[in-house]
Amino acid sequence: MFDFAAYAGLFSAAFVAATIFPMQSEAILVGLILSDRYSLAGLFLAASVGNTLGAAVNWFIGRGVEQFRDRRWFPVTPEKLDRAQAWYRKYGKWSLLLSWLPIGGDAITVAAGVLKEPLPIFLILVFIGKSIRYLVLTAATLSLI
Repeated sequence: MFDFAAYAGLFSAAFVAATIFPMQSEAILVGLILSDRYSLAGLFLAASVGNTLGAAVNWFIGRGVEQFRDRRWFPVTPEKLDRAQAWYRKYGKWSLLLSWLPIGGDAITVAAGVLKEPLPIFLILVFIGKSIRYLVLTAATLSLI
């Protein structure tokens, strides 16, 4: 039986986790894998696509960030954003492969928007990076079973 709620919950957690809001999706993925009730391919796709689309929110924020970057409520400090932009200028679009990093990954995706990386290239590279992370996490979880 297909349990839409489990996949939708994982997708949602992965989506929010990739935005500038603090959340983690890894524990949910591991729990669902360990339950042995769900398709590994389905879990992998839900997490990878959700996380990639969440990162796209950051890209869109980056497109309009200049008008908000100095406001107190803005979640990325001007210093972190400046560092991310410098990193992005130095390493270019390939730095998006590291968008899965827990520290700095969100700033890289915002910087890509600020620096107007084309959305299709952004989505492809972010999907590759985030998918590799979920593949490694899945493999590590399966090795525990």
